[in-house]
Amino acid sequence: MKRRRLPLASMKKPRLDDVETPKKQVSKHKKSRAARKRDLNPEPYSPDDVLHRDILQMIGKEAVDKALVDGSAKNSPLQFHDEVELEILSISSGGDGLALAPAPHPPWVVVVPFSLPGEKVRAKVYRSGLMHSLADLVEVVTPNNELRDQSRVQCKYFGTCAGCQYQMLSYETQLGLKRDVVVKAFKNFSDLPESSLPEIGSTIGSPLQYGYRTKITPHFEAPRQSQRQPLDLAEPKPEWLKIGFNKVGTRTTMDIEDCPIATQTIRDALTPMREGIISKIHTYKRGVSLLLRDSLDMSDLASSLDKHVCITDQKAIVREQVGDMSFEYQAGSFFQNNNSVLEPLTTYVKNAIFAHTTVKPTHLVDAYCGAGLFSIMLSPHFEVVTGIELSADSIRFATRNAELNNIPKGKCTFRAGDAANIFATVKSFPPGETVLIIDPPRKGCDDNFIRQLVEFKCNIVVYVSCNVHTQARDIGMILKKMEGHGDGKTYVVESLRGFDLFPQTAHVESVAILRLVSPVT
Repeated sequence: MKRRRLPLASMKKPRLDDVETPKKQVSKHKKSRAARKRDLNPEPYSPDDVLHRDILQMIGKEAVDKALVDGSAKNSPLQFHDEVELEILSISSGGDGLALAPAPHPPWVVVVPFSLPGEKVRAKVYRSGLMHSLADLVEVVTPNNELRDQSRVQCKYFGTCAGCQYQMLSYETQLGLKRDVVVKAFKNFSDLPESSLPEIGSTIGSPLQYGYRTKITPHFEAPRQSQRQPLDLAEPKPEWLKIGFNKVGTRTTMDIEDCPIATQTIRDALTPMREGIISKIHTYKRGVSLLLRDSLDMSDLASSLDKHVCITDQKAIVREQVGDMSFEYQAGSFFQNNNSVLEPLTTYVKNAIFAHTTVKPTHLVDAYCGAGLFSIMLSPHFEVVTGIELSADSIRFATRNAELNNIPKGKCTFRAGDAANIFATVKSFPPGETVLIIDPPRKGCDDNFIRQLVEFKCNIVVYVSCNVHTQARDIGMILKKMEGHGDGKTYVVESLRGFDLFPQTAHVESVAILRLVSPVT
């Protein structure tokens, strides 16, 4: 008897939290248990999904599966504004403490910001989700004095502002936690066996832990109709007027007068900017997101590279120095927000490319090149460099930056186009001598891009990521797609480690080096 071939959708590997139960016939007006459970699954690779994996690890797949099937996965045993005493057991990938709801409650996780493993805390529940509740930290009853040192905190808003999570920790501890995030990301999202991955290196730190951020974007809401009248500037600012960042766990703006992780140039400019907004707040009919960006003073470059100004116009030109190279870009466009780490980052990438090379790479392709950071910093080490970027404005600045740094015409070129079609533009490059750098947005690479990458088979792939979870997914896809290409060649993940571009926060970026190897004969 000839077997019926199942459609590909039927052959997909189930999600980690799927329950293998026999299908049942149900009324068309009533969803099956499996359908109800699918509806509860968080968006793949989203922050909710990342938290869900932490929850699975904490309370076990069996308990989660049971709750998903019986419909209790969103039935919190804790009520709104319940105040509970908890023991923090671990830290989530998002930097929040995780605890179990106290007995006799069923398995249920409580997420508490600014809390640390080993601490007993009191927290107040304000929202519930899939197998967890979110709670505000009310009090640290028993602190973990080996980790927590409040004297390290340099911001008066820490503990309320959503920007930073780790100011009470030593920098060494912060870097260790960020390495853990990379480890968990590849365990949970790459679908690769542990044997396919190298030992994940320690996270490389930022030279500056405060005063590093070269861009901030505070915001404010427009006044109501009844509030649109000039303020008496001799009186204290009204309570309703808040210019700053979000309060943790909310979309509510809290008033922020200073931000110590920002550069001194930005901090100095924030006060007069706030005063200007306050003086004319009655003229605003819509809320505004402000921009403050640190730039070299382009009017005085001849005498000094130490003089900085704060740019507040989205369309103005910003100039930065990275090592011996200069970069210009539009203030409202993307450029990394921690200048102090950019030279160590690009140097690390360069050293990793040439570390174990038997055939010296001659060609570099920089996908998602932006204003040309990697292309230009690495150009002295390659014969031909091409950058691809969707934004025509970014290409214009990247081309300008190549000229600014006296890179010979023809050696370093930039092309506007979709990175998904990148390999059509570099088909003349010799794959065995070509390095590809990928630095995509948070969503990572699409299937079409990965398919072309696998077909091109460049010698080395450098994957720089601001979202280690989609990076893990993409690298898993690359290695699996290589298995079906017949010639036996495959990529090995040669090295993998985090980079800390945002000290005092839970965020970590990651650099992976993939090298093409031939089958052993």
